[in-house]
Amino acid sequence: MEYVSTRGQAPVLDFEGVTLAGLASDGGLYVPRAWPSFTADEIAAMRGLPYAELAARVMAPFVGESLSPDRLLELTREAYGRFAHQAVTPLFQLDQQNWLLELFHGPTLAFKDVALQLLGLLFEEFLGRRKDTGADGALTIVGATSGDTGSAAIDAIAGREGVEIFMLHPLGRVSDVQRRQMTTVLAPNVHNIAIDGSFDDAQATVKRMFGDPEMTGRFRLSAVNSINWARLMAQVVYYFAAALQLGGPDRKVAFSVPTGNFGDVFAGYVAARMGLPIERLIVATNVNDILHRALSAGDYSAGTVTPTAAPSMDIQVSSNFERLLFDLGGRDGMAMAEQMRGFETSKSMRLTNAQQQGAASLFTSARVEPSEMTATMRWAHEECGETIDPHTAIGLHAAMASDLSADVPVVTLATAHPAKFRDSVERATGQRPPLPARVGDLFTREERYAELPGTYEAVRDYIAEHATPSA
Repeated sequence: MEYVSTRGQAPVLDFEGVTLAGLASDGGLYVPRAWPSFTADEIAAMRGLPYAELAARVMAPFVGESLSPDRLLELTREAYGRFAHQAVTPLFQLDQQNWLLELFHGPTLAFKDVALQLLGLLFEEFLGRRKDTGADGALTIVGATSGDTGSAAIDAIAGREGVEIFMLHPLGRVSDVQRRQMTTVLAPNVHNIAIDGSFDDAQATVKRMFGDPEMTGRFRLSAVNSINWARLMAQVVYYFAAALQLGGPDRKVAFSVPTGNFGDVFAGYVAARMGLPIERLIVATNVNDILHRALSAGDYSAGTVTPTAAPSMDIQVSSNFERLLFDLGGRDGMAMAEQMRGFETSKSMRLTNAQQQGAASLFTSARVEPSEMTATMRWAHEECGETIDPHTAIGLHAAMASDLSADVPVVTLATAHPAKFRDSVERATGQRPPLPARVGDLFTREERYAELPGTYEAVRDYIAEHATPSA
């Protein structure tokens, strides 16, 4: 399996290479040179597999020769052995048509654990391999989070040999539970940075750092955000898991995905390209609706981020959207690079006809207002006995408002445990969800983080001072 950059100028890498690289050197994102696919019979043969075995089966074509099948299975069993539910990503039925795919049973109570528990093991595997051969194994991870990526990545990386992590989050714009899940991890290889700005500011800083020769020359940088292909690959698995339980591949299934950075729903697109019969992918946004405007009207124009009760969706620049545009636009790296340069200069871009038409064949989108989000949280609680978080409510509202045929099951991705957003849930339902026992002492733990201005220079200098040079 070979990986190419969406902008066409970075070196072609294997799976180990893209895992350690994260962002491509030309500013693009890595994707497989060609999509692997399964036949209907091969997909049907996956029914009933334990989650770790299903994960190894689905991911094997992407891994190629970087890991043996036996070693990949060992890693998936270790990664998903820490989850609080034996099914790892269980389905919960709400009514005749609507289901929730519970992705929050990992150690930090969010869907990011499904990918990042594995990614931490992959980093350790590949770095250890390089160290054994005399190559420099030091790795500096730099990431930005709107809430859940940070805690999941830190949990996966804390204490691992040869790797350190610097995680940026927007000061005051994540929930208290999200913040504490990051800032109470006091391992020496973990560095939390709160910046005075938005998630988009933090993400722009990270992307700029990967293109800064001064930093890339001194440090071996890598990423844990969904710009890292290995993380996105791991998220493909739960689309297969849900569809198989609901009759796939003999029956089509639709998915509604609360979306910010587009990685989670792009994983659904990858599953479809691999042969999984998906009726529709519903891209559910809040009032920060750049993706809804792009998919419904071809207008990918960034506005000002509006803080909401669903902070993980408070994004105006969705990095992974570039992967979709590249694939739908004929995989022309030069054209993609030009299109993205225009967007990065003007913060405005029109999708081409090919991109719009290609997206319309699988995707629809919805913008969900705060009142609709709250009403959906209340409905799930009162009518179904299920407490859901604000992000899941946005996805569920979009699912219930869709025009899908009644015989098509619709799976909403439940991306976070409701206890991560206790204030919002309590306002909507009158009930304050308790923290699960495994994180019940969160508010008694010591916090540690740095507060910095939201400028590239401030963050760069801090990391340069605290990170371990690669040579």
